[in-house]
Amino acid sequence: MLKVAVIGSGNVAQHLIRAFKNSAHVQLVQAWARHPEKLGNILPAERITNDMAKLVGADIYVIAVTDDAIAEVSESLPFEGRLVVHTSGSVTMGQLDCKNHRGVFYPLQTFSKSRKIDFGKVPLCLECEREADYEVLEQLAGAISPLLYRIDSKQRQALHVAAVFVSNFTNHLYAVGNNICDESGISFDILKPLIQETAAKVQELAPLQAQTGPAVRHDNTTIEKHLKFLTDDNQKTLYKLLTQSIQRAHGQKL
Repeated sequence: MLKVAVIGSGNVAQHLIRAFKNSAHVQLVQAWARHPEKLGNILPAERITNDMAKLVGADIYVIAVTDDAIAEVSESLPFEGRLVVHTSGSVTMGQLDCKNHRGVFYPLQTFSKSRKIDFGKVPLCLECEREADYEVLEQLAGAISPLLYRIDSKQRQALHVAAVFVSNFTNHLYAVGNNICDESGISFDILKPLIQETAAKVQELAPLQAQTGPAVRHDNTTIEKHLKFLTDDNQKTLYKLLTQSIQRAHGQKL
């Protein structure tokens, strides 16, 4: 059984702690948190420390902290020659301190403290410097998810950018749509079946094939009506940019 220690107490750290706890093939030996009370509802106090010097032995140390803190945290680890991985999509493996064996354990998902995650449906993107370490990392990942991908730092950067488009930007557009509904006294719930169907279609069709709407139809009359309706400059700008992007993707003249 693999022994793992998690370093961090944010969204990703808390979800990983729960996933490792629930696995029959992983022993979560300890978690480090600058503020141990953040993990008090997940682990007993004796398995949480805020002192790096008190980190116990483990097969893998998973650093799940903010991107800007990864290098500093890895430098502060009081040991050498052990397998240390981070969970970031945008930080290269090389930013980990070279005194330890380095790797990446990137769960490609959006995490919120208020929502439970089924890790069995979360893709895990893995990278290691040494082949022997990769086998250990693969064993850890396989204990919580069957969706394992060997992804190097350059590929992971591309994947992270793509994820921002399909998740973060899409969610922001939901917020824009919500504001438009609120301003007109309409419940955002009316749009939820449309949101669900749009997401469902790309499970079967390529996104380019699934595209509908006035932009892909080159329906200038409707587009102009929409632009006249919008009074917020930011919403107008977004509408124009996205319309142009859709038309370019489909090879139509603007």
